Amino acid sequence: MLTQEQKEQVGKWVAAGMGLSEVQKKIKEDFGIAMLYMDVRLLVLEIGAQVKDKEEPKKVVPPPEQAPDGDVPADAGELPAAGVEVVVDKLVVPGAMVSGQVRFSDGEKARWLIDNQGRFGLEPATQGYRPSDEDLQEFQMQLRAMLQRQGMM
Repeated sequence: MLTQEQKEQVGKWVAAGMGLSEVQKKIKEDFGIAMLYMDVRLLVLEIGAQVKDKEEPKKVVPPPEQAPDGDVPADAGELPAAGVEVVVDKLVVPGAMVSGQVRFSDGEKARWLIDNQGRFGLEPATQGYRPSDEDLQEFQMQLRAMLQRQGMM
């Protein structure tokens, strides 16, 4: 669809920090070519560009409080298991029926979507990441419950 020069320009946009939806809009504006979000994603993969994740502010964990005698309580430092957190996007990505994000118990994040044909997709933020079977099961249960509450299942 795109010429080699246009693909190179897309690579420059991605290297400059543009996200996929921004690249999608820029292709439409600059080249007059309408592309689906998934097509832009595949194009970026094809040209070997790496989309940079937006950095999130780091959370500061306060040090454990000390008991009056100076000892640290026995449960200090033992943070509760983070578990799996699933979020549904308010604005669905183009080409999807529903989309969102998930944070697995080890802190890794991924984007997920169900396209208009009912196919599921999961794109981890870290290339090659594979969540544990337990996390996947928890993710599926939470996602199913969320979709049922929203009347999508």
